[in-house]
Amino acid sequence: MQAPSSSTTALKADTRQPRSDWQTLRTLFPYLWRYKGRVLLALSCLAIAKLANVSVPLLLKSIVDQLSQGGNAMLAVPVAMILGYGLLRLGSTAFGELRDAVFSKVAQGAIRQVALETFQHLHRLSLRFHLNRQTGGVTRDIERGTRGIGSLLSFMLFNILPTLLEIGMVTVILITLYDWRFAAATLVTIAVYAGFTIAVTEWRTKTRRTMNELDSKANIKAVDSLLNYETVKYFGNEKFESGRYDESLQRWEKAAIRNEVSIGILNSGQSGIIAVGVTGLVWLAADGVARGTMTLGDLVAVNAFLIQLYAPLNFLGMAYREIKQSLTDMEKMFSLLHENAEVRDAPDAIALDTREASVHFEGVNFGYDPKRQILHEVDFTIPAGHTVAVVGSSGAGKSTLSRLLFRFYDVNQGAIRINGHDLRGVTQASLRAMVGIVPQDTVLFNDTIYYNIAYGRPGASHEEIVEAARSAHILEFIERLPEGWETTVGERGLKLSGGEKQRVAIARTLLKNPPILIFDEATSALDSRTERAIQAELAAISVNRTTLVIAHRLSTVVDANEILVMEQGRIIERGSHRDLLAQSGAYARMWALQQSESEREQEQAAEESTPLVLASGR
Repeated sequence: MQAPSSSTTALKADTRQPRSDWQTLRTLFPYLWRYKGRVLLALSCLAIAKLANVSVPLLLKSIVDQLSQGGNAMLAVPVAMILGYGLLRLGSTAFGELRDAVFSKVAQGAIRQVALETFQHLHRLSLRFHLNRQTGGVTRDIERGTRGIGSLLSFMLFNILPTLLEIGMVTVILITLYDWRFAAATLVTIAVYAGFTIAVTEWRTKTRRTMNELDSKANIKAVDSLLNYETVKYFGNEKFESGRYDESLQRWEKAAIRNEVSIGILNSGQSGIIAVGVTGLVWLAADGVARGTMTLGDLVAVNAFLIQLYAPLNFLGMAYREIKQSLTDMEKMFSLLHENAEVRDAPDAIALDTREASVHFEGVNFGYDPKRQILHEVDFTIPAGHTVAVVGSSGAGKSTLSRLLFRFYDVNQGAIRINGHDLRGVTQASLRAMVGIVPQDTVLFNDTIYYNIAYGRPGASHEEIVEAARSAHILEFIERLPEGWETTVGERGLKLSGGEKQRVAIARTLLKNPPILIFDEATSALDSRTERAIQAELAAISVNRTTLVIAHRLSTVVDANEILVMEQGRIIERGSHRDLLAQSGAYARMWALQQSESEREQEQAAEESTPLVLASGR
């Protein structure tokens, strides 16, 4: 038997390995290149801004030299130069701002596209992934990742690239106009600074990654605890939950302290390297003025170059740290994008489009884990417009049938066919458009009742939504609510009772109006009176639809065209209600047991409703 999770397991092992920075950048680059025109325009603005910036010290040198020569006849020249100095300053700032404005569309567009594709990819991943994931950790990974893209692009374009460009321009000027020692001292200082920054930052990245892991774990525990608020209250475990959360926060706190200490070490080392470099260059310039090989304007120009160069270089260290942190933050989000979608459409998949559908489970074998098989040679057919019910004890594999019919998983052996088409050969979108389900455990969106019913078919009219609610016997309940249709149901629908949630689920399935219906314990949360009313409605809407009913209460399936009895993943009996009773097998025993329990419940209800008569004592 093929192991369904082997590729997924291997991939999960891969995603636990940290992605390299180059892998992350290569993943991001295509999102930026979609806006290549804006990228090139922003780079052009950047180059013009830096040319203006490095021209400022040269013009300042000329002004100082002209003024140091004295004489009123030369005053017109410094005035023109001073105006030029101001224009260069203005040009540097203006083109820098223009660069930011042009590139903002690139950055925000890339962030939106990456976040959207990650969200879409998460919906494409198999149910197996979502059963194993922890929602708090995944959402925090996406949040940090999208924020990291913004930080990375901001620091790369607005800090790293401008600084590198300016370093190149200044180096050329120093070699051309002055002694080679100026360029050598500048480059050596930059090289030592960069080497120290990279080495310490790489060390700090490990701490940052640990902080991210601990932050995600703390968030997972907080979200999980709040989602299970009622359970926490039932057992009075508020202190226990606080202790678990605080334990994670304490570990995060220690990692955060190590992170701050490492920042202090990095900043101190960077400042020391820059101080030594600046002192050496000023010494060389002062010595040149003293020897007469350089003018006072040259000293001013060299000093201006140093101020312009080392100010952003000092910021470059922080920018590099932020870039490394951003890459670390983006690492997990891009790993999610590369998570394998276990169930994919075949390249030649066709779209199903029919109102009459027959379903055939053909020798199906399946297990969620290769070590534990759930279904064994399951074979049955639901003819178009017929109803087949599946009954059996918990763990018999009944609900697995509905998951396979929706193609949340692919079968290990055998096939599931609709109108003769193997589900692996049809598009998932068209398949799921044809199938509607009322599940046993209904989960609603934290939105209004109207939204949750309309979710069955978002383009439906108000009248159709009202009619679906009426058919599900929930319209009267909705109209009695103070806020009516605009009533918010709460997280996972917790503001509604189990029966109310179930009726909302029935209404939105009715609104979807699919040719294939699955009722997975659809009325299990309803009282007997409501169950009978909805059972009649479900029977009515099942007419001319292909219906799979998964049930525990046998009384709800007596009218099915065929009943399958499952035990340990195998079909052990099949036939109509009357035929199965005549066989005096497992179904007949289940029926007798449930009838006996029903009689006891009726007797108990009758006793509770009998008025208590007190003896008068006479």
